[in-house]
Amino acid sequence: MSSQSPLSARVVLLCGPSGSGKSLLAARSGLPVLRLDDFYKEGDDPTLPLVAGSSDIDWDHPGSWDADTAVAAIDRLCRTRRTQVPVYDISLSARTGEGTVDIGAAPLFIAEGIFAAEIVTRCRELGVLADALCLSRGPVTTFRRRFLRDLKEGRKSVPFLLRRGWRLMRRERSIVARQTALGAYACDRDEALGRLTAAAAGGRTTTDTTAPA
Repeated sequence: MSSQSPLSARVVLLCGPSGSGKSLLAARSGLPVLRLDDFYKEGDDPTLPLVAGSSDIDWDHPGSWDADTAVAAIDRLCRTRRTQVPVYDISLSARTGEGTVDIGAAPLFIAEGIFAAEIVTRCRELGVLADALCLSRGPVTTFRRRFLRDLKEGRKSVPFLLRRGWRLMRRERSIVARQTALGAYACDRDEALGRLTAAAAGGRTTTDTTAPA
């Protein structure tokens, strides 16, 4: 890692349940984006966790994701503004290549994904964290958006998507609770955009998880 180099940018970690609108919000912000989904482990990785009582891989468990490589990429972006990242195909559960993320002259970028909260403490310790947000829209709305998106993109089989969707809908409140306990601030889309705007303008550089006054 390039931790000896001075910082030239910082990151906003954007998490939330799958289907909560993270990617759409990140795109709408106009900031450069690092897709944390590209750091999933490949489907033949023997360390992948399984859903209890089934043979399904638990892609919603942090153990299905390569946190070390994701943190290293964030640190390089904050210090050198450019990094190589894997290109991951969710429908194949495999890395299909490598790409480059370049944030240009932007002082701030977003790293978004369902596991973003897992690295809040590490990013804070590295001094690269500007804010950490957890997007929450309600279990029923999230279930519908997630299922339609995953079906359209052919991410997994329909039976798998239904099983996963039902399981995540029942767990959504506990997912949000975990992510906020890890240091992310729970908010809706409009409040998240407000905090992103403030951070980009340099008006919000702390990582507190209390609502703005």
